[in-house]
Amino acid sequence: MRLDKLLANMGYGSRKEVKQLLKQKAVTVDGAYVKDAALHVDPEKQDVSVFGERVVYTEFVYFMMNKPPGVISATEDVRDETVIDLLEPLHQHFQPFPVGRLDKDTEGLLLLTNDGQLAHNLLSPKKHVPKVYYAQIDGLVTEEDCKKFAQGVELDDGYVTKPGELIILKTDLQSEIELTIQEGKFHQVKRMFESVGKRVTYLKRLSMGSLKLDDNLALGEYRELTTKELTALQNRD
Repeated sequence: MRLDKLLANMGYGSRKEVKQLLKQKAVTVDGAYVKDAALHVDPEKQDVSVFGERVVYTEFVYFMMNKPPGVISATEDVRDETVIDLLEPLHQHFQPFPVGRLDKDTEGLLLLTNDGQLAHNLLSPKKHVPKVYYAQIDGLVTEEDCKKFAQGVELDDGYVTKPGELIILKTDLQSEIELTIQEGKFHQVKRMFESVGKRVTYLKRLSMGSLKLDDNLALGEYRELTTKELTALQNRD
């Protein structure tokens, strides 16, 4: 890889700014100062440093975010704040995108990455990746609702969902539930409850496949996935 491309990819500035670093003798390769921006280097085998700090080459990034309400699951938007806006500039530089989407007013687990293959594997209907949600419901959720969800319910556009596992945590005029589904249709959880005459008033995603929301993440916070978490996602059958 060209030296200027490597440094630009790793967030050290534009190609033009990287050339300025080279002129300043800020860049070394295997301990020797380098001025040639076109020099080809192997970041896996050679020691590339800027101001004495080694450049650790990273191709893919993986972030777990506790998405707050009011922020949209998109890479850019002219009106609303996006989940990408919540990332530090260095992390934005890698151009991650949300894997799937959470509605604007929905909270909870959101995976952001620039690894298209992993994203495809998690979102493909053929992979049957379970997603678990916690919700508060305006209305009395019953065992009859659980049976209907287990069979699949018909949404307002005629689509019949795949079976979902509905667990009642609290049933009252304001009920609390956990719902596991394997799809991600537009407003699916809300529309499933509308199909049985009830309204979702609060929705939070708890997990996606093996990845569970870190309870230590406040709304709007994010962190890199651990090696264990990433390996579990990558090794799904």
